[in-house]
Amino acid sequence: MGLIFAKLWSLFGSQEHKVIIVGLDNAGKTTILYQFLMNEVVHTSPTIGSNVEEIVVKNTHFLMWDIGGQESLRSSWNTYYSNTEFIILVVDSIDRERLSITKEELYRMLAHEDLQKAAVLIFANKQDMKGCMTAAEISTYLTLSSIKDHPWHIQSCCALTGEGLCQGLEWMTSHIGVR
Repeated sequence: MGLIFAKLWSLFGSQEHKVIIVGLDNAGKTTILYQFLMNEVVHTSPTIGSNVEEIVVKNTHFLMWDIGGQESLRSSWNTYYSNTEFIILVVDSIDRERLSITKEELYRMLAHEDLQKAAVLIFANKQDMKGCMTAAEISTYLTLSSIKDHPWHIQSCCALTGEGLCQGLEWMTSHIGVR
């Protein structure tokens, strides 16, 4: 009986979960992706198109799509939405001037029918920088408390050191199949 359960668990326990990593250019999306993958900083250049990597956390497989955030690329984000379970929105905690654009993009995504069941993890990145906005300030500005149709969580982090990233992944694993 234990062998049958183990075989069933291996079939269903290792199911792949699609994640899109979005945010404005220079927010730290690719740095976060490779911090998840290799636990080290990889020097990157602006992403044109996307990067995709499989990240495994406690037998949970996440297929993570890091999508370029330049203005000219944001209109194509919706081509990645199909079957997405999690949205990771990376916010540059220093970039106060463009936070309104981040907010517009967030609510545009949440209104898309392909993302109706997606949970949202917001990484307030660059918390190591002097004068950065706190996660609470970003949450208030983005009016996250008004999001009722999607589970969401905001997590302070620093992509360069990896601080806060594991807590975000733990939140995601705890929300698999919640909806």
